[in-house]
Formats: sequence, C-alpha cells, structure tokens
Amino acid sequence: MSYGVAAALQSAVYRRLSEDGALAALVGTDIYDALPTGALPPLYVVLGAEDVRDASDKTGAGAWHQFTVTVVTQSAGFATAKAAASAVSDALVNASLALDRGMLTSLNFHKAKAARIGTGAVRQINLTFRARVADDTSPN
Repeated sequence: MSYGVAAALQSAVYRRLSEDGALAALVGTDIYDALPTGALPPLYVVLGAEDVRDASDKTGAGAWHQFTVTVVTQSAGFATAKAAASAVSDALVNASLALDRGMLTSLNFHKAKAARIGTGAVRQINLTFRARVADDTSPN
C-alpha cells in the first residue's frame, strides 16, 4: 500500500477547484484547504475528510482515496449550495489532474448529502469523490 500520493492528490484537487472559472463565479476565492479564523463568507467550499484503501497490485503500489468536498452557505434554501456543488462536481469528475507524485488513474463522483445545519439558515452539501492513484515511487 502507499499513502505517499495523498498530499499530491489533495494539492491537485485544491488547485483544480481554485482555478475553475465556473466555481469562482459562484464562490470567488472562498475555497479552503483549512478554514480561516474569523468570520466566514456566506458561501464557501472546503476540502474535508479522506478515507484511503490499498489498491496495490503486481504492477505497483496504489490506493483508492475517498475524499469529501463540502459546500456551505448561509442562504435560505439549497439552490445556492447546489449550484456551487454542481460546479465542484463538474470541475473534478474525470479531471486529468497533474500530481507532484504518482499518477491519477480515475476520479469519479461517489455520493452527496445535503443537510440543514442546526436550526438556522446554514445549508451544507458534502460531496464524496473516489480517486484511484498509482504511486510509481513507492516500493511494492
């Protein structure tokens, strides 16, 4: 197994989302790897949890990365959040991401969950993606 590609994958996903024009039209630069301190904007995207499983085989080391990208809005209703979530999905599904280490062999949408947070107007959509990576620098 190799977890060695994890940082490279995270960096590439963040870069892809940050450079996507459709997503920027909705959230501007409010795309985070880690939430900033202080007040948060009314609509933002944040990279979230990751679960990794071995996918090594006789050709080399590799892994399945299941990771979450979360869209949060303070707008009433889900329309704004769903528009941003759609842009996130469009930016990532089947994207050809260049990694600093290893190689991305597939990136697909897995599932999403939309929910109201607490009793207020905050809405959140957790999008889960599955990426298959190969790590040609790791011994098998």
